[in-house]
Amino acid sequence: MSDAEDWWRHAVIYQVYPRSFQDTNADGIGDLQGIISRLEYVASLGVDGIWISPFFPSPMKDFGYDVSDYRNIDPLFGTLEDFKTLLNRAHALNLKILIDLVLSHTSEEHPWFRESRQSKTNPKADWYVWADAKTEADGSTTPPNNWVSVFGGPAWTFDETRGQYYLHNFLKEQPDLNYHNPKVQAEALDIARFWLDLGVDGFRLDTVNFYFHDRLLRDNPPRTEGVAFATQFEKDVPYSAQQHIYDKSQPENLAFLERFRALMNEYPGTFTVGEIGDDHPYRLAHIYTSGDKRLNCTYNTHMMSGTLKTLTASMIREPVENFFTAQTAEYPQPGWPGWAFSNHDVVRAASRWHEPFKHNPEQAKMLLALLFCMPGTLFLYQGEELGLPEAEIPYDKLQDPWAKETWPHWQGRDGCRTPMPWAAKVPFCSFSAHEPWLPVPSTHPNLSVDQQEASLNSPLRFTRAFLSWRAAQSALRTPDCVFIDTGNDNILHFVRGNQNSGTLDILFNLSAEQQNYKDRVILPYATLIQSWNGK
Repeated sequence: MSDAEDWWRHAVIYQVYPRSFQDTNADGIGDLQGIISRLEYVASLGVDGIWISPFFPSPMKDFGYDVSDYRNIDPLFGTLEDFKTLLNRAHALNLKILIDLVLSHTSEEHPWFRESRQSKTNPKADWYVWADAKTEADGSTTPPNNWVSVFGGPAWTFDETRGQYYLHNFLKEQPDLNYHNPKVQAEALDIARFWLDLGVDGFRLDTVNFYFHDRLLRDNPPRTEGVAFATQFEKDVPYSAQQHIYDKSQPENLAFLERFRALMNEYPGTFTVGEIGDDHPYRLAHIYTSGDKRLNCTYNTHMMSGTLKTLTASMIREPVENFFTAQTAEYPQPGWPGWAFSNHDVVRAASRWHEPFKHNPEQAKMLLALLFCMPGTLFLYQGEELGLPEAEIPYDKLQDPWAKETWPHWQGRDGCRTPMPWAAKVPFCSFSAHEPWLPVPSTHPNLSVDQQEASLNSPLRFTRAFLSWRAAQSALRTPDCVFIDTGNDNILHFVRGNQNSGTLDILFNLSAEQQNYKDRVILPYATLIQSWNGK
């Protein structure tokens, strides 16, 4: 594979959540023209590409992750011509474009599901996962098994018209496709080909390990001690009370991913990153990326999990080492990881590893440097370059359906999805001329782009400087990462690179307190890297 085709391996990808990036038609919701208008800003950061969260036609029950048409743009965001313009202008700025393909499930309003639910004999009858009710000893009927939805409640909903239950791992408005049907697989590949023919550079594959389910519909066993929480919301909710052995991560998925990779290979230089949510995420990530027949890279929320934590060296070291030591006799070839600290589904790292709804700019810069030194493909979420804290959302302003299930323990995903603050003294921080779909929190205007452009020590200026420096570091283009025991979980120390590339000695103080290490005083949130001047 040439360097040009291998661009993704050491790339930094900037995630854009289009609803909240930039609104140009004054409806309070971001759009594709808004992304186009800010492409030069994104390029100025020094990133290699953009991942755009879903923009397909959708009833927006899950804000675009419930797709009703895979080959078009929702009018809320613009038109297919707008997307073509975005693609061309991004490429002119040397930015790759990844789009978010949500292939494990559709909207209940998709024409396929509307047809499928009409009868057991129509052409789309087995495009979704249907099952009869289970009859109990007392004659009562229950769902086919004990599977539960990520968002709460059973993973099965009874459809009166068809007289059967259908599977939905998420909202009941998001019925799961049946990938045991070869026609569904062929259609998914054809959807990907449609966008590849338009010129996209790759895909982020949403919930990629959810494509297949156990044909026998066996019950999941209860979760046992030592098994990780099943979602980023680390609480004892019904979904995390089970080991997810049968409802996802099935072995049949490997053959389909090989078919997907064969398609991608017809378009040299394209890239796939799969989102994994699994009880054993790093083991599965290795299997999905081992060798060159399946995914290029994987991405999961386990390094982003929880609502409030103290960041420790172990939280960084263990996932990296677990991934790179996951080779088995069956999967001996190395895989390739993707890392992120924030995204559209989790509490922003600046608050999650600090204080609720607050941030420290020095910690924010340290976290940026740490992310950019990780071995793998890296993902930077919009606003992370500003050090934005999680937004506190009043209950009556919440939009996220998951929030309704987790309130008051968690306000759901809305706190990381608020509008991008572009200018401090303009209404709604210049995101829109109309009241936005989510409020702009009071903590964000002073952290806006225009304020940080004017400050030499801002996280934004730091991001640009660090990524410029990173681009010249051969050691950071290798997979090599050796951690050094420090005896202090506040100090993270590792060496990147090898004899051919040269090495970089890298040290972080993850805490707000001064630390002593190897007869040195390490200041709070310090970043110490040879050849990096800290500016």
